[in-house]
Amino acid sequence: MKALTWHGKRDVRIETVPDPRIEDPTDIVIRVTSSGICGSDLHLYELMGPFLGEGDILGHESMGIVEEVGADVTELSAGDRVVIPFNISCGSCFMCSQGLHSQCETTQQREQGRGAALFGYTKLYGEVPGGQAEYLRVPFGNVLPVKVPEGPPDDRFVYLSDVLPTAWQAVEYADVPDGGTVLVLGLGPIGEMATRVAQHRGHRVIAVDLVPDRLERAKSHDVETLDLREHDDDLVEVVRGMTDGRGPDSVIDAVGMEAHGAPMGKAMQAMAGMLPDALQRKLMEKAGVDRLHALHLAIELVRRGGTISIVGVYGGMVDPLPLMTMFDKQVQIRMGQANVLRWVPEIMPLLLDGDPLGTESFATHHLPLDEAPSAYDLFQKKEDGCFKVVLQP
Repeated sequence: MKALTWHGKRDVRIETVPDPRIEDPTDIVIRVTSSGICGSDLHLYELMGPFLGEGDILGHESMGIVEEVGADVTELSAGDRVVIPFNISCGSCFMCSQGLHSQCETTQQREQGRGAALFGYTKLYGEVPGGQAEYLRVPFGNVLPVKVPEGPPDDRFVYLSDVLPTAWQAVEYADVPDGGTVLVLGLGPIGEMATRVAQHRGHRVIAVDLVPDRLERAKSHDVETLDLREHDDDLVEVVRGMTDGRGPDSVIDAVGMEAHGAPMGKAMQAMAGMLPDALQRKLMEKAGVDRLHALHLAIELVRRGGTISIVGVYGGMVDPLPLMTMFDKQVQIRMGQANVLRWVPEIMPLLLDGDPLGTESFATHHLPLDEAPSAYDLFQKKEDGCFKVVLQP
């Protein structure tokens, strides 16, 4: 089959690789019909090379048609249409029973000190072949795949793999009070979807970004937007002026380690990138430092006693944080990988009753798998209005 494989920094290629096969009686194999490129895939494209192997298959936002089922699979049959959650969870361990599927004890990467395995996402998370490919092997075939109906296009459902539950959890963790205000930092796909989820729940939403297309997209559905390019020096004062002098009840950090600003963090990331992989890996594991501009901004912006929900990915191990400020303000913080299957039952009714979250018009680019390498470049550079790419093998 054809698949997108990693070969180095900014070097991904379409190659012919062996077809996946049933390895366990509860496996299934799907023919991939849609697979998104995630902002966190750009971390692999740019930063996470020491934790990847040449030829690793990328991608973790996939859906498709069941082609083959293992002998013990009873809940699915060939021809069923399914979405595949990005985290690999058994559905029956203690963590899964608590709704913490991203911490599944069956697939936890204990040698790496990490949570549940992920599709297409580095040695840290199991180095499991991903879904930017023509076919994908999926374990736990009776519990992990999410069966969806025929009829609506893939775009209605494919975001159940990651974008929707990640944004949903971000808003859930933000704990916005009734009648409250949430500010979203970063209007990439997760931040944008979080604004829609928050609006659906009846919250007032303010959002901050510096990409004009993204600001316009949010403004088009009545989000109050602030352009960081115009408010780099007075953002906190402006936001307090919009929120009775206090700041928002909740802030969602949907930016993570790619934050604008933070020149020291950027310089340290660049220096680490010049080291041999083995040294770079050790440095990132033990002394990694993120670009923390967005998180520091969230801490400054949120009102006293408010909540910060961190959904942007961070990878540092010795990040400095203003703990005195956090303690003094009584800031609550929640974060983590989305527990996809925890939220699917709450999200699915919205996808079956119209399209209130606008999933069918969410992607800006639908491209064949063969164009995936150029799609990564396009997405990273935000060219041609590129906001979200869905590959169609």
